Formats: sequence, C-alpha cells, structure tokens
Amino acid sequence: MNPKIDHEQPVSKLYMQLAIPLVFSMVITLVYNLTDTFFVAATANTDLVAGVSLGAPVFTFLMALGNIFGQGGSSLLARLLGQNRIEDGHHVSVWCFYLSLMVSFVIGILLILFQKPMLSLLGANKETFDYAKEYYIWLAIGAPVIVNSFVHTNLLRTEGLAKESMISTIGGAIVNILLDPLLISTMDLGAAGAAIATVIGYIFTMCYSLYVVQTKSDCLSASVHKFHISSQDQKQILSIGVAAAITNIMQSVGVIFLNLALLPYGNDKIAAMGIALKVSLIVLMIITGLTFGGQPLFGFYYGANNKERLRKTILFATLITSAAALGLSLFVILLAPQLLSVFLSDASFIRIGTPMLQFQVISMVCVGLIMLATILFQSIGKAIPALILSICRQGVIFMIGLYILPRLMGSSGILLTQALADLLTALIALFLFYRHFHWILKTKDQ
Repeated sequence: MNPKIDHEQPVSKLYMQLAIPLVFSMVITLVYNLTDTFFVAATANTDLVAGVSLGAPVFTFLMALGNIFGQGGSSLLARLLGQNRIEDGHHVSVWCFYLSLMVSFVIGILLILFQKPMLSLLGANKETFDYAKEYYIWLAIGAPVIVNSFVHTNLLRTEGLAKESMISTIGGAIVNILLDPLLISTMDLGAAGAAIATVIGYIFTMCYSLYVVQTKSDCLSASVHKFHISSQDQKQILSIGVAAAITNIMQSVGVIFLNLALLPYGNDKIAAMGIALKVSLIVLMIITGLTFGGQPLFGFYYGANNKERLRKTILFATLITSAAALGLSLFVILLAPQLLSVFLSDASFIRIGTPMLQFQVISMVCVGLIMLATILFQSIGKAIPALILSICRQGVIFMIGLYILPRLMGSSGILLTQALADLLTALIALFLFYRHFHWILKTKDQ
C-alpha cells in the first residue's frame, strides 16, 4: 500500500489533492515562459529574440526525453505500488534516475559535437546564428540537469508527494524568473543568459526533488546499488515513456506545420496565431494538470485490481475535466478580444487573432477526453493505444487536415483544422476506451 496516499478518502477529494498542485505548477511554469519571453523581447534585438526562439525545439526535445523516464517510470511505479511491491518501486526509480542522467549526458555531448548542422537544421542564418549558438550550447551543457529534473517530479507525484513535486517545479521557475533580468540585461549575456537561467532553475528542481526522495519518500530511492530491473520492466517504462514523449514532440511539429500553412497569408497571420496559441495554452495547461492528477490513482487501482475505485476515478476525472474545459472555453471565446489586447495593442492584429483564439479553444472538451484517455492508457501500461492517441491530434489527423482544408476553404480551413482533429481524435479515444474498458462500464457499486 502507498503510505503517502489515503485511499480511504472519497475519490473526488483524493483526486483533487493530487491534481490541484500539478495545475498550480503548470500555471506558474506558463507564467515563467511568458516572463522569459518578455525579458528576451525587452532587449529590442530581433535577431536575439529569433535566435532564442530557434533553440526552443531543443528544449522541447530534452523535455520529451525526460518524460520517457518520468512518465514511463511513473506508470510502472503506480502499478507496483498497487501490488504493494515497494522494493521493486525503489529499483524502478533508481533505474530511471541514473539512466536518464547517462543518456542525457551522451545526448548533450552529441548536441555540442554536431552544433553546426543542428543549428542549420533549426533554421539559423548569418544574422541569428551566433545568438542561437549561445542559447543552444548552454542547453546542451545543461541537458543532464534538464532531462533528469522531469524524472523525480513525476515519480514524487505518483507516490503522493504532489506538494513537494509542485515546490520543486515552482521553485525552479522562480529561480529562473529572478535570474533572467540579471543575466540577460544587467550582465548583458543575452541569449546565453536566458539559457543559463533556465539551466540553473532546473538545477534547483533536480536538487530539491532529490532531497525529498532522500528525506521524505518511502517508495523511491537514489541508491546506485539498486540500479537493476528486469528486461520486462525496462520495456514497460520505455514503451509508455516513448508514447508520452511523442505527445511533446507532436506539439512542436504541429506548430511548425501550422506556421508554414499560414505563411502564404502573411506574417501578420503567423504573429497573431503565435499570441493566440500562448493564450490558449493557459486553458490547455489547466486541463493537462487535471488529467495528469489521476495518473497515480489509475495505475494504483489497476495494479491492485480494484475495479470499483478505478471506475469511480475515471468517472470523476471525466466529469471534472469536461466541466473545466467547457467553462474555460466559453470564457475565452466570449472574452477573446480582451484577452488578446493584453498582448497586442494593434486593433488589426486583435481582429485577426480573435477567430484564431476562438477556434483553438472551441474543442477543448474533446482535448480533455483525449488527454484523459491517453493518460489512462499510459498509467495501466497500454502502450499501443497511448501511442495512437499521441500521434493523432497534432500529428497524422492534424497534418492531413492542414493539407486538405486550406485547399477547400482557404485560411478559414487552417483555423478549422485543429478543432476537426480534436473531434476525430476524441472519437478514436472513445472507441479505444470502450474496447479496453467496457468491463468498467458494467461494474456496479459495491
């Protein structure tokens, strides 16, 4: 039994105890991202801003790499705790911790060795190359820290230490925010300063998480002597983790293709969409936090074969996620011009961006269902359905929509693409859910 989670509590109360700290962490992280953008933009050097922007996919890649071990390990750990296999949980956490360090160290070296072709691939030109290189190099140097910080923050939540996980994430973001103006402007380090602040912030997150593991955790360990797990467990972690990582990668790829589709319609459309995506990200972050809140419970009850608690958890997660998505969507749709005016002063940009923002959030209920189904499949070790959902919403279906709809409807087709992809992927999620969990729907209360 997991000693950090009181499973005698009502499912609704237990679920929110785990979800609220994660929602708060994600909102603060989003605030950090916006603040980071503000300080870089405050230099009024467009080449510097562009150089830092070009390095963003590298960070996304490192985050995805961290989630392979963080989310993959959390999935297996929750099921082990449900089976009261605490010692096996120790071994899983140690394996994820040290292997993530080793893999990211090698990745960091490769990024440094192949920096020129990588920077060219990212789109750096003679105006932006030096700035992009400064940002890129420091991210590569800090790769082990960035990747590893995602491991324990995920594993701690699975054990029930959601508040401690939140403190590590928020603490790192605050450190980053405080260092940004000092390093970027006061010390005039520019792009390098932005990257150094990011790395130092993640050093705090990693160190604090490790401190919690050593002092408060009963189910995790950092003892190198426990660095061995079965090949079957390794396969479980990597298969689920890769599916989770693909979700992160698809988000970045989707934005790239969206910008390419908007390019023929003018840079003003791309700029307006960029702001619309930032605003809609607030809604997406909250929904993500609510859906991820159930991850420790889904895996635990599945591992314990407690069908009744699992059914109640899924039902509550669906209701709270759908209600939040509907309420937030309506709020953003009705106040879209006002929300955009916080970031844009030009009336023409607000006019262009309003329908973009509205179409980004109109299908958020579908997004919530997709995320919930994906997290559920990841939590119980079903890699294939999790992978299918990971590549659909901003992958296969989205790309097909971007190819077809603009040819039929012009720029309006681009706006409709995400909503249509969300709807179709949600239908796939419901089909996969029924196929794997129809037995839950037939379970009666005990």
